[in-house]
Amino acid sequence: MASWSVADDYHAPFVSFIHCEQNITWSARKIHGIKASDLHDAPPLLSLWPTIKKSLSSGPVVAHGHGTEKRFLRAFPGHSFGPWIDTLQLARCAWPHLASHSLGELCSSLDLNDFGLHAPNRQWHDALYDSLASLALLKHLILTYELSNQPVSILLQPKTSIWHRLRHS
Repeated sequence: MASWSVADDYHAPFVSFIHCEQNITWSARKIHGIKASDLHDAPPLLSLWPTIKKSLSSGPVVAHGHGTEKRFLRAFPGHSFGPWIDTLQLARCAWPHLASHSLGELCSSLDLNDFGLHAPNRQWHDALYDSLASLALLKHLILTYELSNQPVSILLQPKTSIWHRLRHS
């Protein structure tokens, strides 16, 4: 798990494995590179609550395909994280012509690779790496479409008609 605030802009992210009693699935090992030894001395989920709450309570939460993160954070009853900015939804509105809107393909096609310098020895599907990539994608989108003075609502619930006008202005 990794959390990141847009305002942090690449400074001191919080990163932690979380201890669980379940065996690590084959897909988690293959896709995320997680090994049982990574979780052996990791803290339990609830002990991380104060840090997670502090990290995610100060503003919008950014994710690419936010459903996974939302499901994970439901483990904290009564949390009120959000609003959510989903870079997958934004990318589909901003660049509908692209063949793929996967985070890796977007970063590659838009030449967004500098974020990887802030996560050495990490790769796609690592929480820190993906959160940095999502942040880089959001920054690129905000700069490309000159959204820094627009209300955050344009990022929260992207409407195709608004983004169509932005592409042609």
